[in-house]
Amino acid sequence: MYLMRIGATGAEKPVARLDDDTYVDLSDVVDDFDEAFFGSGGVDRVRPVVAERAAAGQVSRFAGERVGAPMARPHQILCIGLNYRDHAAETGQAVPEEPILFTKSPNTLIGPNDDVRIPRGSTKPDWEVELGIVIGRRTSYLGSVDEAQDSIAGYVVVNDVSERAFQMERGGQWAKGKSAETFNPAGPWLVTPDEIDDVLALDMWLDINGVRRQDGSTKTMIFDPHFIVHHLSQFLVLEPGDLINTGTPPGVGMGFDPPVWLQPGDVMELGIRQLGSQRQHVRAPR
Repeated sequence: MYLMRIGATGAEKPVARLDDDTYVDLSDVVDDFDEAFFGSGGVDRVRPVVAERAAAGQVSRFAGERVGAPMARPHQILCIGLNYRDHAAETGQAVPEEPILFTKSPNTLIGPNDDVRIPRGSTKPDWEVELGIVIGRRTSYLGSVDEAQDSIAGYVVVNDVSERAFQMERGGQWAKGKSAETFNPAGPWLVTPDEIDDVLALDMWLDINGVRRQDGSTKTMIFDPHFIVHHLSQFLVLEPGDLINTGTPPGVGMGFDPPVWLQPGDVMELGIRQLGSQRQHVRAPR
C-alpha cells in the first residue's frame, strides 16, 4: 500500500494512493496515520478496506491538494550518520563500526513539497536525500535482526536538511544543525515493505536548480534498515509512527570543493525509486 495525507497543514486527511490520478479516502475509518494507527495494527486493518473500495470503484481523484508528510508528527525522529560507504569517503571520515545516532526535533517534519526555510544565522545550509523508516509497533530489545522486519510499517523519502556550521562548529551534538524549522520534508507517501522488492537496491537522487548533485543507491548502505532497527532497540524504545532517517549517499554540499551551500530561491528536487519524489523551494530566514 501507499499511504498519504493530503490537505492543508494541520487538516490533512488519510488516504491510500492507487496511482498518479486516484486514491481511496480513508478518513471515515482512520483519524490519522499516527501513533495510535500504527500501534493498533492500522496498516493491516485498512488493507481490505482499500481493496474493497478500489474494486467497487469507490475512489477519488487527486485535484492538486497539498501533500503532507505521510504520517503525523512522530514521537521522535532518529537519524543515522555516515551510513553510506561512499558518503563517508567524500567526508574523509572512517566507516563507523556501529551506527552513529543523533536526534532531530519532531517539529521539523513537513510535507514533501513544502518550503524549506534557512534558519537565522545560517551560513552553511545543506541537503541530504535519505531513506526513512517508519516504525509500526512499540519495539525494544529485539532478539535478532530478523525480528526487525515486523517492526517496520514502511519506508519514505526524506530530505535531511542540515546546517553544517551549526552541526560542526557550534559544539555539542549534531542536533543543533538538524533541528531548524522545516528541516525534515517527508513523503509523498509511505510505502509498505511488501511493495518493495529489495530495499537495498533503490536508486536515490537529488538536484539543486536542475543540476544533479546526489546520485546514489541504498546498496552502499553500511547498516541496513533491519540492522538499524534491531540496533536502536537495544538502547531505546521505538514507538509506533517514529521516523528513522538512515543516512545519505555522496553529493552533499559540504562534499564539494569548494563547498556548495543552499541559497534563498534554490529549488531542491529529490527522490527514491518506488518511493516517489519531492520538490522544495528554499526561503530566506524569517
